[in-house]
Amino acid sequence: MNEEAARWINRYLDAYLIVTRRINAQIRDSIAAGLTNDQYLILRLINGQELCTSTYLAESFAVGKSSITAIINRLSEAGFIERTRDESDRRQVYLSMTELGRSTYEAAEKQVMEVVSPYFSHFDEKDIEKFIMMFERLGHLMQEPGGSKN
Repeated sequence: MNEEAARWINRYLDAYLIVTRRINAQIRDSIAAGLTNDQYLILRLINGQELCTSTYLAESFAVGKSSITAIINRLSEAGFIERTRDESDRRQVYLSMTELGRSTYEAAEKQVMEVVSPYFSHFDEKDIEKFIMMFERLGHLMQEPGGSKN
């Protein structure tokens, strides 16, 4: 790796740490109903999937299923999500939000938007779009083996 690439990586890591730590802290402090950031993100993923499974959540979070199961159990015990077995394959379990889960998620989503949106006011729309597109591209590359598209 050349020096320039090392500088870019270090700058990225420095900015990433500042942004994620501060945004996560602000989100944690603003989310109602005692949700953790991970619980909010789990609800967000469940909300975006018609048939959500714990396997999908574990892959999305890049963690083991046991870690996801612990969070799912807490969300279920709190009445935010429910499990439904597939009628044709009883081993398959789908996760969905209850009404309480949906209202809690929607309130948390609104609070997250209120925390994050003021930062975007410091940038032009085209810069925001370019940043988001590049960040999404980085995310897609990170999902590919070896970090490159074939």
